[in-house]
Amino acid sequence: MVKEKSPNKSIAPFVKWVGGKRQLIKDLEIHFPSEISTYYEPFVGGGAVLFHLQPKKAVINDTNKELINLYKTIKNNPDKLIKDLKKHENTPEYFYKIRSLDRDKNIYSKLSKVEKASRIVYLNKTCFNGLYRVNSSGEFNTPFGKYKNPNIVNETTIKAVSNYLSTNLIEILNIDFEKSLLESKEGDFVYLDPPYDPVSNSANFTGYTKSGFGKDEQLRLKNICDNLNKKGVKFLLSNSFTNFIQDLYSDYKFSIINAKRSINSNAKKRGAIKEVLVKNYD
Repeated sequence: MVKEKSPNKSIAPFVKWVGGKRQLIKDLEIHFPSEISTYYEPFVGGGAVLFHLQPKKAVINDTNKELINLYKTIKNNPDKLIKDLKKHENTPEYFYKIRSLDRDKNIYSKLSKVEKASRIVYLNKTCFNGLYRVNSSGEFNTPFGKYKNPNIVNETTIKAVSNYLSTNLIEILNIDFEKSLLESKEGDFVYLDPPYDPVSNSANFTGYTKSGFGKDEQLRLKNICDNLNKKGVKFLLSNSFTNFIQDLYSDYKFSIINAKRSINSNAKKRGAIKEVLVKNYD
């Protein structure tokens, strides 16, 4: 499969996600292989890279079950999702009512898949800074964002993404990232965008799932990269420009890019930071 030359620009991320790569696509795309058999993305998040490449055959995965339910709902029930999204209100009272639904497991379990997907889109569009974050119990805990006119119902994007996911061979998984890569083979391309190694103790953010992603997981990911390399699978990895990551991937090729920090509650601290790209090919 050759990369799409003129991608459909309506196919774009439908939620804002921590670490989203939309702003860095130009820095990333110069590293993408010219030919890809199957595209793999085990930490798909908001899907900026997937929707830029628009491969005809892909395996995407994320451990966040709410996010994956949203992908599947957009693929299978876009019209029902759009209809449900139109019911939401942009008020703090309504926001906190919807946010609180996952506090009572009996109530939450009765929501349909479409209602759960609609809830996540609504909260993402109206919460503070579009920051998806859950506590240790897996409950959404970002406060109301006070936006005047949030784009809660983006019909064009939802329908375009639905058409893309349903007319191509796109497998959508909600399993461990290592398991999602088991079928990869020579000629395939894997883009890895894991939760980043924190640049400081206060910078650690892995709150989009309740399990977190620590040093042990970073080490496991490196071992997976080594296995991909042995199989002849091309991989590109994004991570923090820390000593730990530099040492860990010292046997691979490095590139440094500047990314804008956007999730800090203090706007003055949302400046450019260095990130590293690691790959096993020229």
